[in-house]
Amino acid sequence: QVQLVESGGGLVQPGESLRLSCAASGTIFRLNGMAWYRQALGKERELVATITSGGIANYLDSVKGRFTISRDNAKGTVYLQMNSLKPEDTAVYYCNIRLTTYWGQGTQVTVSS
Repeated sequence: QVQLVESGGGLVQPGESLRLSCAASGTIFRLNGMAWYRQALGKERELVATITSGGIANYLDSVKGRFTISRDNAKGTVYLQMNSLKPEDTAVYYCNIRLTTYWGQGTQVTVSS
């Protein structure tokens, strides 16, 4: 059974940073791409960033230059470093193993002054 556990969310002011972590159990992690999604209140879930098993990353245009996705295969963990946060980044953030139905429980990120 695969489990994904996110952590690192919280309440920050605009311009501050947060780092989200997603720990995955099972060997499936090392063989698959990973993704971070987010869902703001009243909006559809959107893809924020992806990273292949080999470490190639892609980003939503609105977060390019501010967010960085990375992974540590030895630890079975994927990260999302979020800098220069904006109020519009407020959402529940979820990690996902690409092309599977495995999702974490979500972690709330709130950016507000």
